Amino acid sequence: MAEEAKKNLLTRAGLNKYEAELHNLKVNRRQEIAAKIKEAREQGDLSENAEYDAAKDEQRDIEARIAELETLLKNVEVVDDSVEGEINVGCRVKLYDVEFDEDVEYFIVGSSEANSLKNKISNESPVGKALLHHKVGETVDVETEAGDLQFKILEVERVKEVD
Repeated sequence: MAEEAKKNLLTRAGLNKYEAELHNLKVNRRQEIAAKIKEAREQGDLSENAEYDAAKDEQRDIEARIAELETLLKNVEVVDDSVEGEINVGCRVKLYDVEFDEDVEYFIVGSSEANSLKNKISNESPVGKALLHHKVGETVDVETEAGDLQFKILEVERVKEVD
């Protein structure tokens, strides 16, 4: 029995962003790079043509990104956000960190959108997973490799787009 491919959870905004990027790569960037390659070829000897080599490298990168996006989008599942006030993918959550006595804010996103530098945590991370389906006022205990954490949920907001 074949193992089912892992679903990539995305917010509606995340899906739109990746679809737009894929469209741009296929329609615009492919044409741009084909023109660069043609122009470089017309310069003559390809063995010592840095422009040709650079254009071919760029073409390879574009095609790799197209393949990556197509694979991502083939197994995509857009998050159901039907339960109001409940933490799910596509939410901004404000939490009170009991141990450090401070407020923290995270955006819960699918694993392909996660970016710790922008406080975007995956629904598959220990904190993200523990927070799912909880509501304002609840306290959530999270087991991590670094130790146990405790958060009190202060705010939950569904966001249209996470930068």
